[in-house]
Amino acid sequence: GDGVALATGLDEPLAGELLDVNGVAARVDAITRDVMRLVLMGDPEQVEAGDPVRRLGRVLDVPAGPELIGRVVDPLGQPRDGQGPLRARRRVLVDGPPIALEEREPVSRPLRTGVFVLDTMIPVGRGQRQLIVGDRSTGKTELCLDILAAQDPDVVAIYVAVGRRGAEVAANVEWLRAAGVLERGFVVTSDADDPLGLIHLAPYSATAMAEDLMRAGRDVLIVYDDLTTHAHVHRSLALLLGRPVGREAFPADVFFAHARLLERATQLGRASGGGSLTALPIVETQAGDLSAFVPTNIVSITDGQIRLDTALAAADQIPAVDVSLSVSRVGGKAQPQALKRVAGPLKNQYAQFLEFEVFARFGSRLESEAQQLIEWGRRVRRALRQERGEALGWAESVAQVLALDTDAVAQIPVDELDDALDRALAAMRERDPAAWSELEQGHLPPQAQLDALKEAAETALAPQPAGRTT
Repeated sequence: GDGVALATGLDEPLAGELLDVNGVAARVDAITRDVMRLVLMGDPEQVEAGDPVRRLGRVLDVPAGPELIGRVVDPLGQPRDGQGPLRARRRVLVDGPPIALEEREPVSRPLRTGVFVLDTMIPVGRGQRQLIVGDRSTGKTELCLDILAAQDPDVVAIYVAVGRRGAEVAANVEWLRAAGVLERGFVVTSDADDPLGLIHLAPYSATAMAEDLMRAGRDVLIVYDDLTTHAHVHRSLALLLGRPVGREAFPADVFFAHARLLERATQLGRASGGGSLTALPIVETQAGDLSAFVPTNIVSITDGQIRLDTALAAADQIPAVDVSLSVSRVGGKAQPQALKRVAGPLKNQYAQFLEFEVFARFGSRLESEAQQLIEWGRRVRRALRQERGEALGWAESVAQVLALDTDAVAQIPVDELDDALDRALAAMRERDPAAWSELEQGHLPPQAQLDALKEAAETALAPQPAGRTT
């Protein structure tokens, strides 16, 4: 009943070989002398001592291809959505050959998250591995679901539930369905009640499915929710299988387990189809401790991290992104030119604001310029708040940065800023539709057009004389 078994009697068994034990799929995990250690992929209650073991003549593989779009499947590719059998035309190895270095290219194309704070200050590129990390109830899953929902139609969106509660998975699937994500993506789910072997398999099988689409030239975004649970399952299996363990009782290969998963996210070169696989692994911390074993490992594997903060979440600053502790090491190279032009100063000034605000809390006397920066920063922080499902396009993000850079924004009460920014964006869109269209496509209009848009925002944000309305 613990999800592992011992078997003997097979001639020359292979590590990773798929077997059948009384109708339950099992994978050969290790071989010691004449004894095989098996990880069960089905209900362990169906397996009893003395049950026959039958070879299936293959290693672990899963269905792949466009037939997965719109479906909810388990890590073996079996449907869990009640929509009938999955009629995939091909299958791929879960542990296929790694992508060669010469097939890869640097991250150079932007991935629009629709989240203002990310697209401006912590940009993500297609083919990047960006960690989402934070304590419980800081909004990690919600942020990733919003990012999946904000994707362009050409991006395949995949959500992987790793040992989550059944009710939670069902709610997330319904949210994705209502948001239209399943029209261009699919879900691979393992519940907390599933066998350990099936939960452990979930991210690997989902990545094999995603990698197949990438090799077909598609851009794919995959969310792993979450790798902390996966690490704990990996540890449990290691203890059951008798492997030696080390720090925090994790086996020595836990780093390799996640490295071999996340290194498959990449941007392929044109000769290899030009597709990409972007990975957003989620990791849960305890009391914000990034130095714990699992967070440290995954930080070292990924290209940056988006840190969610408990205090910000408690203050209803959603998404609760801690800009000062978040970084994107390669995403800046892929950021659209217009955003790169206007958002660079924004991030630097906001970082200064965070420093000055700390001094202000201790009652330090600040110069007038520092006080003005604090007032401005509080308005920027308000602008970084975003309701779920309200994804911003490239043009809206650029326009919002331009509006925040005006002198008039300092005169607007913080609680009135949302309506004021809506008014400014509408004025900019009306002032120059051609420039707005260029921005929406990620292009950089001439500086004169950017200046005209900023002027329109300044006018829209300026206090109105008494008796006049706009």
